[in-house]
Amino acid sequence: MSRPSDHFDSRPTDAPAGVVQPRLGFVGWLRFLWRQLTSMRTALFLLLLLAIAAVPGSLVPQRSSDPNGVTQYFADNPDLAPVLDNIQAFDVYSSAWFSAIYLLLFVSLIGCVIPRTKHHLIALRATPPATPARLARLAGFTTRTAPAGTDAGAAITTARTLLKSSGYRVALYDKAGSTSVSAERGYLRETGNLVFHFALVGILVVVGFGGGFGFAGQRVLVEGQTFVNTLLAYDSFNPGRFFDDSTLDPYTLTLDDFAVEYEAENLNAIGQPVDFTAGVTVTPRGEEPEAGEVKVNGPLRTGGTDIFLLGNGYAPSITVTSPDGSDVFSDSVPFLPQDANLTSLGVVKVPDGLAEQVGMIGFFYPTQETAQSGAFFSSYPDLVYPMLTLNVYTGDLGLDEGVPTSVYSLLIDDMTQLTGGDTGVQTLELRPGETLDLPNGLGTVTFNNADEAATADDLSNSVPRFASFDIHHDPTQAWVLTFAILILLGLLTGLLVPRRRIWVKAVAQADGSLSLEYAGLARGEDPALEAAVTALADRHLAALPSIGAGAAGADAAKPVHPADSTLEQT
Repeated sequence: MSRPSDHFDSRPTDAPAGVVQPRLGFVGWLRFLWRQLTSMRTALFLLLLLAIAAVPGSLVPQRSSDPNGVTQYFADNPDLAPVLDNIQAFDVYSSAWFSAIYLLLFVSLIGCVIPRTKHHLIALRATPPATPARLARLAGFTTRTAPAGTDAGAAITTARTLLKSSGYRVALYDKAGSTSVSAERGYLRETGNLVFHFALVGILVVVGFGGGFGFAGQRVLVEGQTFVNTLLAYDSFNPGRFFDDSTLDPYTLTLDDFAVEYEAENLNAIGQPVDFTAGVTVTPRGEEPEAGEVKVNGPLRTGGTDIFLLGNGYAPSITVTSPDGSDVFSDSVPFLPQDANLTSLGVVKVPDGLAEQVGMIGFFYPTQETAQSGAFFSSYPDLVYPMLTLNVYTGDLGLDEGVPTSVYSLLIDDMTQLTGGDTGVQTLELRPGETLDLPNGLGTVTFNNADEAATADDLSNSVPRFASFDIHHDPTQAWVLTFAILILLGLLTGLLVPRRRIWVKAVAQADGSLSLEYAGLARGEDPALEAAVTALADRHLAALPSIGAGAAGADAAKPVHPADSTLEQT
């Protein structure tokens, strides 16, 4: 029999073949894109993408935490470093692409959480659903026969009491021939999920806030030197966008000594560092000096900043004297370690006081030995047989043009090499306390002995050490910790709390007995559901004889109409 021509699904004769999609239009496309962005699948993908995007930050040094490492990376990889710099690989966490992922994740999480919160609040106020007609189809279904004379209303009231004491929300229902109680619990699971996501949003907010109002600065100190917490005293300084340098809390930090403990017993790990300890003295503004220590993963907190130990090495004390005997340069120069045994590279620049500007590229060997090829190397990181070698250059150091240059590099393109290489003049080789003449009568250079009491057999304190500190200020640390704890608690709650419903129905049988039916339903995986239903049935049956028929009173036995079902919650 054919349908009427005006039937709603009748196909017009001139309709095109196939499925015709409606046109979304501009607003429709915006709605579609918003729903895709705010889906949980997209949020999880962006979270994974953010973790992947953070990987380059651990593969190459970052300007915010290791500017010296960046300088060294450019020196070691002159072709690759500019390419990586163009894609902001040395500033990963402030790069445009990392920020874009960060902001998209932020928007996606908010778009996910707000609708879920609305639905969750509605569900919290909703009445547990009516008891299904056929409980036998549900998980954990079991039956019990009530003791003779047990009233159906009293039995269901007992079940309600047991369920309420177990944390269930309950509602009573009455249908022809049966009385039942519907119970549910586990909304804490969704609450935990929402807390997890809100805390994740909170971390994104406070990390951005902390990055805007905080700062990270670096300073290299040689033993005996003092740092004052002022803007000009930093070797490098990376402020947040909203940072105000007037908020710096002045204090002084003196590096008293730097101690390193090396492995000396395990033959397979001789010379491996075991512990680094920077002994410092901190003097907060208006307070007495305080002794402290800075260790790896053991920062020192003072003046609203956290002081971290980044690196260390040797800082040979070098003095350059003019031909007339006056000192034109005298300082401890940090040499950057090049290997595990602290073979170190450093640069000395003498712009004034001599007939020409002089630059020297030096290598320091804590325990100098000579390879078969004649090259020097260090066989142990501690001071056993220290030696300093210097190659001397003259010419323009590039300091008169006002362009900043690195103290750890020397541009030799416009300079003349006087020692080493193809010059035919031997590289200067000095041990602590020795003095050698510079080529062309330019003067002398001395490798100072920091410990005047040291002997040729014991030079363990002859060369001072330096420590590189990262001084970090983050006003949101307490908030980050709070949200991190909430994330952990929310995640554990979402994983461990089961979401389940349980029903108990009392059905009068034709022979006058009372049959009790029990069943449950889980939202998601709940391997303990059947055991929970069985345990409830056993507890319920054991509790019935203590009550007796009609003991719950007339109100308890009174049938409840489905439209008048009551919601009770502990």
